[in-house]
Amino acid sequence: MRDRRFGKTQRQLSVFSLGTMRFASAEAARAVIESAIARGLNHIETAPAYGASERYIGQALRPLLSEGLSIDSGLRESGLRHQLTLTSKLTPTLRGDQVEPAIRQSLAQLGVTYIDGLAIHGINTDEHLRWAIAEMLPALAVARDKGLIRHIGFSTHGPLPVIEAAIATEAFSFVNLHYNFFFQRNAPAIAQAHCQDMGIFIISPADKAGMLYSPPDRLKALCTPYDPLLLNYRWLLSDPRITTLSIGPATASELDWPLQVADDDGPLSEGEQQAILRLEQAQLSVLGRDRCAQCHQCLPCPETINIPEVLRLRNLAVAYDMKAFGQYRYGMFENAGHWFPGRRGDRCTDCGDCLPRCPEQLDIPTLLRDTHQRLRGKQRRRLWEEP
Repeated sequence: MRDRRFGKTQRQLSVFSLGTMRFASAEAARAVIESAIARGLNHIETAPAYGASERYIGQALRPLLSEGLSIDSGLRESGLRHQLTLTSKLTPTLRGDQVEPAIRQSLAQLGVTYIDGLAIHGINTDEHLRWAIAEMLPALAVARDKGLIRHIGFSTHGPLPVIEAAIATEAFSFVNLHYNFFFQRNAPAIAQAHCQDMGIFIISPADKAGMLYSPPDRLKALCTPYDPLLLNYRWLLSDPRITTLSIGPATASELDWPLQVADDDGPLSEGEQQAILRLEQAQLSVLGRDRCAQCHQCLPCPETINIPEVLRLRNLAVAYDMKAFGQYRYGMFENAGHWFPGRRGDRCTDCGDCLPRCPEQLDIPTLLRDTHQRLRGKQRRRLWEEP
């Protein structure tokens, strides 16, 4: 497995990282973790918000650490803990005096004496960032001085200006964020983080990129002879600024599919470039004058409709037949709070406020209603909702 330097942390991370949200049991966690380590993954990412994930990881790692196994090797030698990078996260609402106890609880669950990377989990709003600066960063610095954590970062599902403002504080060594071929809005944040020598960790490049583990036939045809999931991974790995991509297997066998490209992190081949070009041309030809170019100049909306995201989902549904993904994400509007902000397209009142700001001269109210008709569907429960 290829590895890359994780920015100023100076850690060498495998180009795929093990996300641990989907572990159903300690047994499943151990099987996945053992297989991942054997195949060269050296970054495990978790959070207290992931249910029993930290505890499962601790149970899985305890015998491995005691045996002294080395990554990608069956040799019994010291150094597995040094080779592993463990990252956990804390919500961006903790008071300063709550930070160290929360870290110590994670340490106890994981069964280790330090955490390599501690991220503030979900800096999604300006309020989160202000609170993190005032309350959490001073306490995290103390925890770092005590040796409880090594590096401080943040994760985000927030809008680009919030991400850019967080990076601009120069307080963080790494960032976990969404970015993929089908969602390139955060490209400026990638560039900004790279300029600050931050480690860049791409989260959910399969599910949030478009449920690419179950692509529609139209998308598969456009990507042929490449698999859409692997083509998206290759598109990301061809960017040397990006350190690592998250994968979240529930079973060890689910490692097989993504790791086909674990050693292929060079520039896109001519064939891959042609497939990417077909995807880009398909949007232009199929959507025509109704294509939203994602400039975001239509915001703010008086009705707080997330116009660019609504129309991005329409772009994908119309151009690539990614309707199932569109329904999945569209159903989150008004249900996911700051994790996926904004209101549905049918909230449009035809005020016309956005129209003169759109350089594409789109009929935005009509497209919003069209998107609602296409993508409204049965809502699905999310992780943050009660059963």
